[in-house]
Amino acid sequence: MNKLILNLARIAPAALLAVAPASAQAVSDLDAVSQLANLVRWSGVVTSIFVVAGAWMLMRVAGGFVSGLSSRFTARRLLFKKVQTIIQFLVFVIITIVVVTLSFEIDQTVLAVIGGSIAVAVGFAVKDLVASFIAGIIILIDRPFQVGDRVDFGGFYGDITAIGLRSVRLQTLDDNTVTIPNSKFLSDITSSGNFGALDMQIVMDFHIAIDQDFDRAREIVREAALSSRYVFLSKPIVVLVTQEASTALVSVRLRLKAYVLDAKYEKTFETDVNLRVLRAFRNEGISAPQLTPGAIAAA
Repeated sequence: MNKLILNLARIAPAALLAVAPASAQAVSDLDAVSQLANLVRWSGVVTSIFVVAGAWMLMRVAGGFVSGLSSRFTARRLLFKKVQTIIQFLVFVIITIVVVTLSFEIDQTVLAVIGGSIAVAVGFAVKDLVASFIAGIIILIDRPFQVGDRVDFGGFYGDITAIGLRSVRLQTLDDNTVTIPNSKFLSDITSSGNFGALDMQIVMDFHIAIDQDFDRAREIVREAALSSRYVFLSKPIVVLVTQEASTALVSVRLRLKAYVLDAKYEKTFETDVNLRVLRAFRNEGISAPQLTPGAIAAA
């Protein structure tokens, strides 16, 4: 019996030493959770939810109002879109500041924690988001394009519908919405067709055979553009004539440069002019280029 008591006396200290670190770690974890919980203003979190919901509803109403104004005052459509984008950007920033202020106890302790390891971890997690946010501010200041512009970027061609905190939305002519991170626009080339204006230059090529009446063909192309309901008459209409030759064809190229009154009518304008030119060429007997004798023999 005495031996058993002695053995227990020897084992007990070792067991206590083994349990102590685990208990200390558990207490430390509980303290960390408690500190984080103390940083949160739970009443402010509830208020923040209502603030975010109210801001979301307000932006939806404002978006509908701007869409209505854009439809009613077409000439000011791009201006309304620009104002909407700037206001939306400012609202996002203000709401973020308000939510953080309401939901957390901001004091020196919190700032010290943010300046430590948590800030580093969060920085790695959101570095792309921060880069896109800064790029969004640069886009609004530098304005390589604006909401409503028709742009060509990364193989996508269409209208800029929104410039947000993280990304730009582009609606293609096939009615697909493409989301592009803001940071992409800082390093890649962007081509804007109208650059903040409603009107946009359209370039169209027509080819006729080398022996055709190219003077009459040039008049037809110009008249087709001039008589279109979608042409912007305040800017010049130019038809350039160039001779083109290849191993298979020799032709005269008529290049039309005209402005459409609104970029959204680009393809409608092209279709209208093409139909007018094709009908007039058929009526005048003006034919398209034919294969050269050498190309026919080779075939």
